[in-house]
Amino acid sequence: MSDLPSDLRYASSHEWARLEADGSVSVGISDHAQQALGDVVYVELPEVGQQLQAGQQAGVVESVKAASDIYAPVSGEVIAVNEQLADTPELVNNEPYGSWFFRLQPSDPAELDKLLSADAYKAVCDAEA
Repeated sequence: MSDLPSDLRYASSHEWARLEADGSVSVGISDHAQQALGDVVYVELPEVGQQLQAGQQAGVVESVKAASDIYAPVSGEVIAVNEQLADTPELVNNEPYGSWFFRLQPSDPAELDKLLSADAYKAVCDAEA
């Protein structure tokens, strides 16, 4: 498994969450997830303004091998989506930790503390292998 950025929090469903300086949370999928999917060919993102609950389906990522749901790691309002992924979904394969899918304004920032650390997430991935 590749290096896991320690400044991110992880969901066991393979999303990562990064707390931004403005208090918003960027969400993407882990390197482990994109490797399992293979070449990403399409990303369906949530609508800006949509309210999401932690664990709720927020979108879909499709690859040449499979389609997989993307879940919100924390509750909040979608304040931005990464429009680049509509035209170049393969960015997810090239830069899984640089290619965020959407940003949330969290309704309860403490939910971030319930997510996994990099070490705990690595243990989840190792257990799946």
